[in-house]
Amino acid sequence: MKRIDKNGFTLIELMIVVAIIGILAAISIPKMSSILEKSREGATKGNLSAIRSAVAIYYGDKEGQWPEDLTTTFTTYLAEVPKANATLLGNSNATTLVTEPPITAGIGWAYCSANEWAGGVWCNSTAIDSKGYSFTTY
Repeated sequence: MKRIDKNGFTLIELMIVVAIIGILAAISIPKMSSILEKSREGATKGNLSAIRSAVAIYYGDKEGQWPEDLTTTFTTYLAEVPKANATLLGNSNATTLVTEPPITAGIGWAYCSANEWAGGVWCNSTAIDSKGYSFTTY
């Protein structure tokens, strides 16, 4: 009697491998989405620092005068206002003029040009980030 060598995998072995891959995918996909949001929040913090630096340079160049807003006369210091990349901030570069740090949820940035908060730039939302902090604390 001739012995036949069988190469390959059985159906059971293939089903076990597919089940394991499915389980790993089910575990990793939610983690990937939280990693993406954390990176958006990090980009938002970096963009906020860039805006604050540009506002400080403007203040120094204009000898103690804050920019009236972040769009008109400010473009020589920051060509374009970067986006607030975090999903809860709308991935927007909209800038709202305020008189104090934001106390409600909104999108984009908040900027104050007068009173004791003059020169202040914040994320324009009290929403909570992935670490449990309000965006206005950035």
